[in-house]
Amino acid sequence: MGPEINNESATDASCTDDSVSFSRVTAVATGWMFDFMFLSLCRRFKEGKLDEFNETLSTFEAITQSPSLKQDLQDEKMRIGALLARVMHGKQLDVQFEEDDSVMPLMSAAKIWSDLEDSVADESLFKNITILLLVQAVAVCLEKGQRSAASSTLKWFEKKHNFPQNLGVKLSTIVTQRETYHPFLMSFSFSRLLETIQSFLDAYLEKNPSDYLLKAATKMVQSSQNIESLEDVVTQDGSLSEPADESTEDKEKKENTVCVRTKRRLLSTKMTDLWRPDSCKKPFVSLKRISKNELSRITSEKSVDTSKIQKTRKPPQKWTPQLDKYLKNGVKRHGQGKWSRILMDYDFEGRTGTMLKDRWRVLMRAHEVG
Repeated sequence: MGPEINNESATDASCTDDSVSFSRVTAVATGWMFDFMFLSLCRRFKEGKLDEFNETLSTFEAITQSPSLKQDLQDEKMRIGALLARVMHGKQLDVQFEEDDSVMPLMSAAKIWSDLEDSVADESLFKNITILLLVQAVAVCLEKGQRSAASSTLKWFEKKHNFPQNLGVKLSTIVTQRETYHPFLMSFSFSRLLETIQSFLDAYLEKNPSDYLLKAATKMVQSSQNIESLEDVVTQDGSLSEPADESTEDKEKKENTVCVRTKRRLLSTKMTDLWRPDSCKKPFVSLKRISKNELSRITSEKSVDTSKIQKTRKPPQKWTPQLDKYLKNGVKRHGQGKWSRILMDYDFEGRTGTMLKDRWRVLMRAHEVG
């Protein structure tokens, strides 16, 4: 069965190659993976888990190297991903994203954010994030006890960005006085920066959905969960209650047969005929349509057949020493009278519990058992 499926898949693939350019198919699939990883990156940013974010970022960066990603929207998402990476590492001043060692993560984030101005529909939101990046770039340096770095950051912003003069004066005063926990800095906190950027991401993803592959994967997971839930229900329904006075060996025996009993419980007697072919059904004869003469003839024929069967019936099989040993071990293990359990432990070559009981009586009379 396996090779047939593989051959069929190979045939389908060759048909696809003949009808559609494989490079175009690759571009579409890569775009889906790119969107999925971008969406995952936004999710990790919202969760604030740095290790998981970095793992997702590595995969996202690898996909961005594909030459198939040339659309403007994908370039825009690359910039947003770069912004998130810098903000996520905003408090790690030793992390470098630029060739210039003096440019710290939040400073680099401010540069990227200015390039995304056209992507932000809400002008006030764009302005708020710009101010938050500027304030936090200075505040983080003060928190780390690096006053000179805070002054350098402020001068860098004055050269590279246009921001309100009163804001520059305010920050300059705070840096000079080394007021790390100034109320102004607390009002434009790092947590507020994260929340505001998350608001931007929510609005952006609503306008630019990137969840095609996510939805497909979610359906697959939900389907597998439904199957697992059904298996759990089957296992729970198939569990057998055990009497309190049962021995350990009896419990182990039931555990070994629980799978068989579970299947039996699943197959309803009302549904049996629906799945059984006609050839398996027993012949049925209506007695209402048979006359008395025919009925007597059938009865007499049956009696004749029965006599023939009785005459040609095989003689009873002899009990071998091995079978006697099985019987003795079974009684020793389960006790006298537990013939059905003993039958489950050994192969008695088609013998019934009654036969086991009769043989045990013979052995007892012959004093071959204690």
